[in-house]
Amino acid sequence: MDLYCGRNRLIGLAFLAAVGITLLVLGCALDAYQNWWPMFVLIFYFLVPVPTIISRRMSNSFDTASSACMELCIFLTTGIVISCMSLPIILARASVIEWGACALAVSGSIVVFLTILGYFYVFANEDLDYSMW
Repeated sequence: MDLYCGRNRLIGLAFLAAVGITLLVLGCALDAYQNWWPMFVLIFYFLVPVPTIISRRMSNSFDTASSACMELCIFLTTGIVISCMSLPIILARASVIEWGACALAVSGSIVVFLTILGYFYVFANEDLDYSMW
């Protein structure tokens, strides 16, 4: 039963990631916008999980108190998320992209970041056996 639950969660997270990327591509490719500058937020999508992965490897998993490493990684992750949200807004304010493309890029970013958060929430158990899939 747990095997199917894990697969369903993974499939749901993959679907949400696809929806987020689709919103980003729509913000770039629709005939009304035809501008691919918002695609630079993909860099932030790849950078966001890096501090969390590093902090999980560096910190002691048995310690329930917050560590300086964990706090620094949360701060860096927050900075990356805010930068990703602000890039399309800055591009729209500078009239490089349209406001509709900005809205699609920001909404796609929200969906992708919620997907990444969901991944870390669902698969937080480090005892997960990948061979059972």
